[in-house]
Amino acid sequence: MATPNDAVTHPGWTPSSWRSYPARQMPHYEDAATLEAVEERLRRYPPLVFAGETRRLKAHLAKAARGEAFVLQGGACAESFDEFTADIVRDTFRVLLQMAVVLTFAAKVPVVKIGRMAGQYAKPRSSDTETIGGVTLPSYRGDIINGAAFEAQARVPDPRRMETGYFQSAGVMNLLRAFASGGYANLHQVHRWNLGFVERSPLAERYRLLAGRIDETLSFMSACGLSQSAPQINDTEFYTSHEALLLPYEQALTRVDSLSGEWYDCTAHFVWIGDRTRQPDGAHVEFLRGVNNPIGIKVGPSTQIGDLEKLLETLNPRDEAGRITLISRMGAGKVGDHLPPLLDAVRRTGRIVTWLCDPMHGNTIATADKIKTRSFDSILTELRGFFDVFAEAGLRPGGIHVEMTGQDVTECVGGACRITEADLTGRYETFCDPRLNAEQSLEMAFLVAEELTRQFRAGADAA
Repeated sequence: MATPNDAVTHPGWTPSSWRSYPARQMPHYEDAATLEAVEERLRRYPPLVFAGETRRLKAHLAKAARGEAFVLQGGACAESFDEFTADIVRDTFRVLLQMAVVLTFAAKVPVVKIGRMAGQYAKPRSSDTETIGGVTLPSYRGDIINGAAFEAQARVPDPRRMETGYFQSAGVMNLLRAFASGGYANLHQVHRWNLGFVERSPLAERYRLLAGRIDETLSFMSACGLSQSAPQINDTEFYTSHEALLLPYEQALTRVDSLSGEWYDCTAHFVWIGDRTRQPDGAHVEFLRGVNNPIGIKVGPSTQIGDLEKLLETLNPRDEAGRITLISRMGAGKVGDHLPPLLDAVRRTGRIVTWLCDPMHGNTIATADKIKTRSFDSILTELRGFFDVFAEAGLRPGGIHVEMTGQDVTECVGGACRITEADLTGRYETFCDPRLNAEQSLEMAFLVAEELTRQFRAGADAA
């Protein structure tokens, strides 16, 4: 049972109260009996994450809201059941470690690492159907809902996929915990974190220089008699996240914490509401208002100030620091016009939020051959515009949220590797949105680091 304090904080809420609200982007399951049986089994399974871990992340996000930490959130647009391998998990984890090291040197504050991993299996879609060659089928909504193959049977939502998603998430979580605490994340290994194709890129020498500086720092600490076995050197904290889209799955894995008596969504440490499901009177907001995880809210050009204010009140009535993260996804040409009014409105409320920049979703384009891609230059332009807005407001940005992979894919054009539209078909592997590859991700980290250094230096000079 939840404690009386929890009941007061979330009046009228239960894990299933969302079912009385309008729900967008949700699949229709034809086999109700199978759906109920799957949900019942999931309710008996162990949690994927734990309340204590989630509370630690919330504390870190509170620091980011105060400018005392910087958030790096990254991973696949939509994880695939077919990419359930240790190498793929390791490579994405490794690139995020590289990016975090680069950003830590620039921001001079801890970097909070959050993966879009171990559960990012569901995707909202702009249309319920897809038509190819005169044939119309339901849209692919992620492996936890239906199959990507353009076949009638594959596109039927199957509730049994939720169980597959749970077990694959558990397997990925197991690997991530091992990599984070088993020695792989040790800063002494920084030279070994490079991927083969990144070592051949123009960034290789720059990364080696940074790794050398880290080695020198660690050697100096050792010479001074400082312990080299500190957990900050040997291990890292790594958190998981996904869009809380498929509510039957989220509800089935919602648990009461035995220490606090509060409800937690135990599918991930951090869950967010997308641009298409953040209606203040919608099912997704109703569900998330009652769980005590840190919550993300995607905000874009269509976000209304009144709706945003209502969301902040509904999802965080106590104005708890670290509870709400606003993820800006405007588009390179819109961030300068649309972000400042939202930032000003939130500041007028006096509420505490953490701001991240998602420079990916507002910059998706299609080539002449109808291949979805993103321009590295547009991504960088939005990032710089986001940082400029915060610099003008006298605030430090909270972090970045990117779709990336540790694989050598060719899905986004541009960058130091100079991927062109003609190159896209070479290794275009995403079923949904295009991702930065490892080299582009590391390049972005260096460019963001330069931007942070420039703005922090300007702030110091002004002071």
